[in-house]
Parts: sequence; C-alpha cells; structure tokens
Amino acid sequence: MTEGQPRQGLSRRGFVAGALGAGAGAAVGVGATLALTDSGRHSGKPSSRGGGFTPFEGPHQAGITTLPIPEQGLIASFNLQTRDRAGLQRVLENLTDEIRGLMSGTPPEVRNPEFPPVDSGILGSHPPADGLSILVGLGASVFDNRFGLVDLKPRELVTMPFLANDRLDPKLSHGDISIVFEAGHNDTVQFALRQIMRRTRSDLTLKWMIDGYARGIGAGQTSEASTPRNLLGFKDGTANLDVEDPGVMDRHVWVQPGSGEPEWTAGGSYQAVRIIRMFVEFWDRTQLIEQENLIGREKISGAPMGMSDEFDDPDYARDPDGTRIKLDAHIRLANPRTPETEENLILRRGFNYSRGFDRAGRLDQGLAFIAYQRSLNKGFLAVQERLTGEPLEEYILPVGGGFFFVLPGVQGADRYLGDGLFG
Repeated sequence: MTEGQPRQGLSRRGFVAGALGAGAGAAVGVGATLALTDSGRHSGKPSSRGGGFTPFEGPHQAGITTLPIPEQGLIASFNLQTRDRAGLQRVLENLTDEIRGLMSGTPPEVRNPEFPPVDSGILGSHPPADGLSILVGLGASVFDNRFGLVDLKPRELVTMPFLANDRLDPKLSHGDISIVFEAGHNDTVQFALRQIMRRTRSDLTLKWMIDGYARGIGAGQTSEASTPRNLLGFKDGTANLDVEDPGVMDRHVWVQPGSGEPEWTAGGSYQAVRIIRMFVEFWDRTQLIEQENLIGREKISGAPMGMSDEFDDPDYARDPDGTRIKLDAHIRLANPRTPETEENLILRRGFNYSRGFDRAGRLDQGLAFIAYQRSLNKGFLAVQERLTGEPLEEYILPVGGGFFFVLPGVQGADRYLGDGLFG
C-alpha cells in the first residue's frame, strides 16, 4: 500500500492469521516461490505447433517441453509399497509401458465381459488425440536403503525443507514418485490417472494430488495475446525460458554428462513443486497501485512499471533506487537481470487451481508452481532466497509440494524410465 493512503478494515496479517485459525490450508494439496513473471527470455510470438499425440520417446521426457501447453494439468505424488530393488524396477517398467500406450492413444483391448474392463471407458473405444503428456520423477526418499540406490542419488536431491513463509502439511508434501499429467481436457487427464493407478495398484498408493487449468502458464513462447494470467490477475509467463532453444535448455534445465552428477541422470531435470495458496479475497480489496508495486508490473498490460509493453526490459540499471520499480518488487527480486544471477534462471510450467473453500468460507485458490532446472541450489533455491521476506508474502501461503528428479527420457522400445539405475 502506498504511503499517505490509509485503508480501513482488517490488516493483511490479520486476514492471514484469521484464515489459518479457521483452517485455511485444510483443503489444499501442495507450495513457496510464486515467481510470477521473470524467469528468463521470451520469443514474443506464439508457437505454431498444434495438439495431437505427444511423442513418448526421446532423450528427455516430453512433458517439460511440449507446446502448446495443454489447458488441463494434474500432479500426483505416490508412495511405493514395494520394498526391494526388483519391485522398484517392476514399477518403472509398468509405468513406462502404460504411459507409452496412453500417450500414443493405443485403443484398449477387447476383453471378455465376464471380467472387469481394461479401462474406465470414459474416452470411448479410441482415445482421441488431446496432447496428453505424462512426466515421472523420483523423490529423495527413493534413494534410501530400501532399494540400494544411496550411491546413485542425484547430488542435490533432498526432501523439500520448510522455507520462509511456509506452512507445509506433511500429509500434503513429498512422496516417492511424482507424476504430472497434462492434456487438453480434464477427462483425458482423469482417464490417464486412473489407468496409471490401475496398472500399479499393488505397488503405488496415492499420497496427494492437485489438479487445475494451465492455459499455457510456465513455458515456451508467449505473446501479448496469449500470455495467461494467474489468480491474482497478473500475466504469468511473460519472461520464461524458451523451450525451443536447445542451448538455453542445456544450460538451465537438462542435467549434462560430466557435470558431477551420477551418470544415469544425464537428460533429466530437478523438479520443484510448490502449491501456493493465494488469499484472493484480501487481494481483491487491495489498492491497484499497491498490487502493481508488489509485483512490479502493470496489471492490465503486463508491462514493467513505467513501461508500455509487456516484453519491455525493466531496465533496473536506470532505476537503482527503486523509484519506478520497487527494490522489493517480486519481479526485481526473482530475477535482478544481472550477469551474476543469469545462472539462476528456471523453467516454470505450473497451473492455477481452485478447490472450493475452507472452513472459514474463504476461497481455496492459488498456483501449483512447478519449476525445472539442472541445479536446485542455483535455480529454485537461489531464487527463493532472494524472495524471502518480500511484501507479497502477506498474500500467499505455501502449503505443500516437494522436490523430485525427473527421469531422463526413453530411447528405444526395449528401454524404460529409470533403467539407468539398474545398470
């Protein structure tokens, strides 16, 4: 709020405290960097690629880079019930086989009606092309003594710690395996989720999940017409990494051979998941100028404060005292655009969620923040450290999530996700 313009009524801290006291996080799934707008570069034009069936095979799992981003998203975390190396290998083989068929639209087999059907039937006899992608990651808990993988753990993979402003629910955080689903329609996402759970029911149990709508948030090429908005009403994804630039992806997202990581990790990526509850009713009662100063952008145009175009460079060097863009504005802290912070760029690919309301009658809405990077320490954690204590914290609350390592892609019909773990 700007100085000299007092606002009557409940304070921000009072609103948040009241929400927590009334069970504000009770209905939420996963959350702590909002990283609304400034993570990297943009191309300024929308992708010309359409939907269809997403190719499964490749050096990287497709769900990180597919364009255009489907409109529906879901992330689910599972715990492993198997307790030996052979069981984990079986899980990964079954996941690979099922995902390969789902992403290619393979029709279900015809089965004797005396038996249960092989699928739910909600997509009919021939699943339509709907841009479905399914992305699998492993949590730090997989690399314990259960499976003899301690020496193969990705170097920076840890259980996500409590960070500033967190109120993480252990029941809604972490997990052995993360699976991200994206598709054009929710029935496709639900179909795929149920098929995965059907195939792995003896080995995986669902720990938490959250679904929502993506509308392109988080990755790839954007334009003024196509940049979507988050539930605070600001454009999200203006300055993100260009997934169609191999050099950018190799530098910031994909783990490289010879980087000091275990050999099997090459082609994979660290995944940070944060589900961020937004106190949207309180935000809606905040002055527009304060909202814009907190973010550092004009709400309608998406332009940096004092600029005219969404894609204008904020030009912090010409505003060293924060006269135009506050020194603690979100975009300025998230990406100061200095040579030193160039290595901290991350790829965002999350989605909005809306999960009804809490026991106090407040809307349970927010952002399922998902980011990919080749280094957690130089990526998400470095950005989060700069954001600690930002004024925007008054309006948001991280409630769960986790760190995972997205497995390298599969190349060859005889290969499966994570097979490098088994030599």
